[in-house]
Amino acid sequence: MLSKRHNDLVTAPMKLHIQPPELPFPKLREECGVFGLYGDKEAVTYTTLGLHRLQHRGQEAAGIIAFDGTDFHTHKAAGLVSEGFVAQDGQSRFNPPASMAIGHVRYSTAGGKAGLENVQPFLAHTQRGEVALAHNGNLTNAQKLRTQLMADGRTFQSTSDSEVILHLMATANDDCMVDTLKTALGQVKGAYALVMMTRKKMIGVRDPAGVRPLVLGQLGDAYVLASETCALDIIEAQYLRDIEPGEIVVVDEDGLHSYHLPHTSPHRFCIFESIYFMRPNSFFDGQYTSELREKLGTQLAKESPVEADVIAPVPDSGISAAVGFATASGIPFKNALLRSHYAGRTFIEPSDAIRHFGTKLKHSVNPAAVKGQRVVLVDDSIVRGTTIPKIVDMVRKAGAREVHVRISSPPFTHPCFYGVDTPTQKELTAHRMSLAEIEKMSGADSLAYLSIDGLYQAVSGKERNGEKRDFCDACFTGEYTLPLVDEEAKRKEG
Repeated sequence: MLSKRHNDLVTAPMKLHIQPPELPFPKLREECGVFGLYGDKEAVTYTTLGLHRLQHRGQEAAGIIAFDGTDFHTHKAAGLVSEGFVAQDGQSRFNPPASMAIGHVRYSTAGGKAGLENVQPFLAHTQRGEVALAHNGNLTNAQKLRTQLMADGRTFQSTSDSEVILHLMATANDDCMVDTLKTALGQVKGAYALVMMTRKKMIGVRDPAGVRPLVLGQLGDAYVLASETCALDIIEAQYLRDIEPGEIVVVDEDGLHSYHLPHTSPHRFCIFESIYFMRPNSFFDGQYTSELREKLGTQLAKESPVEADVIAPVPDSGISAAVGFATASGIPFKNALLRSHYAGRTFIEPSDAIRHFGTKLKHSVNPAAVKGQRVVLVDDSIVRGTTIPKIVDMVRKAGAREVHVRISSPPFTHPCFYGVDTPTQKELTAHRMSLAEIEKMSGADSLAYLSIDGLYQAVSGKERNGEKRDFCDACFTGEYTLPLVDEEAKRKEG
């Protein structure tokens, strides 16, 4: 029950319009990445570098909040970290002398709107002092809680679900920060990996199901929290361990402390993190992402072999799976497709008449690798199905004799409500088409997906086992194991 108290949380309104990507993304987009560092005078510089390495998790906007021992300093900007935080002369646009900082890179999912008021981290002024928060994930009962909080007289400065957590903390009656956090998080549903900061502490939390990743590192005497270990590597921090599902870690002047949320849940780490989102050189749950993706390719080759001359990845996310497929099949691996890293999302807005050239901005074919050859294109997923037909056509026009497509995940049939920006279900190719229809649409000589049991075999060495599994696979199966409170309310209303 939410207590009826005065509005003791104030977030300062900020204005800056952020232009969203002009064209629909054919791939999926992670909502965001988080980073925090406690105990080094170069905290802001390290946080900027960490966010840069997490840029693949969010390219719409970035923000950092730092504490210098007296004051909080905030900087938020649209676009890439390099655009908003680094000047043309290479000097930092934001570098207060602080030994503690947290940061965030984002795409807009929950809250939807692209404006600076929705860019994290959020800084809240409460009766217990300031609290800064950066959140990766999605609360599935945020709208219900927001409605209750507003009925109690509380006001919001953003449309982000993450601000709900701060309001819940402000209404809690607990004396210490950990208990306040436990009370607040006991009311939310869904997925969250949080990095938080007060005047004296840095805090990291994962939801009890552990849907989103969060890792702990150390740099000298400083502690680091990050969505992925690749952000530790860039600042040469030592990886210590993963934050456990339901764990709260607190770093202060007395060192590192660990607590656990009182409510528990079966572990449901997002399996698509390993398939697609995480960088190949990130280490999580005991293995490097590239190693896991190679296993996916190996399993795919066993399930859907094909007589061919060349295995070619769709770069960049299909590379590791293609290596595994090539190794298992004995067919040579070649970089037949080349990806341009200069085709920014604001490069051009083509007219309908020439929109098909959009794929060519990002991909080109090396004819020497495919001419007269039977080519297998390996990719991680098909979402809207807008890209793969164009790539197949490009490879054929470059002289390939046959073109086969192999996908290193099962068909993506259901949207994600736990922190991934996905199309509506009717826009998902695998939901509205059969395998035969997708194959025909792609223009390939054959097309095959990895099976759901094959996916589990590659990831965990055993087949999928109902409620005993350790992953969230709702995007493939439609089995949403965390409650969809707001979504179910919408369906009842609609």
